[in-house]
Amino acid sequence: MVKLALDMGAAGITFPLVNTAQEAAECVAMTRYPPRGRRGFGPFIGHSRWGVSLEDYLPKVGGTISCNIIVETKSAIDNIEAICAVEGISALVLAPFDLSVELGCPGQFDTPDFLKAVQQFERATTAAKVPKSAVALTEEQVQSAIARGYASVMMGWDVLMLKNAATRAIRWTT
Repeated sequence: MVKLALDMGAAGITFPLVNTAQEAAECVAMTRYPPRGRRGFGPFIGHSRWGVSLEDYLPKVGGTISCNIIVETKSAIDNIEAICAVEGISALVLAPFDLSVELGCPGQFDTPDFLKAVQQFERATTAAKVPKSAVALTEEQVQSAIARGYASVMMGWDVLMLKNAATRAIRWTT
């Protein structure tokens, strides 16, 4: 599926449930052409999306594909330093909801175990200079993530944004 998505012109892949450096390295390999990886060369559609010729696809686009890893388990946190050492990771995405479930505190982001895991993630990514990405549901969470050095912040999702906008609109009428 990774090769198919990339051959269709995807700008990158975000991999879930990566728990070890070996798994992270395999993810990177799937998004890179030899000799850096093991992705097959089939840019017959993808090169059109990028507006380059077939001959220019590999040198101009091949190295720009992003490989993002979702950190969502205790195992991933336990192995975070080794995961950060894998060359070719574009960003590590902290998945707070999944991680909180894994740690036995579903949706509770202020428990000692959860906060310790987040601190471990942040220390490792900062030390390794690997960009980190956060999920935020409020303006305060966005500002906090930015202040803590997150390179990107996913601010909710489409259904939540629509719900929030509809809730605000309903308030206009009351």
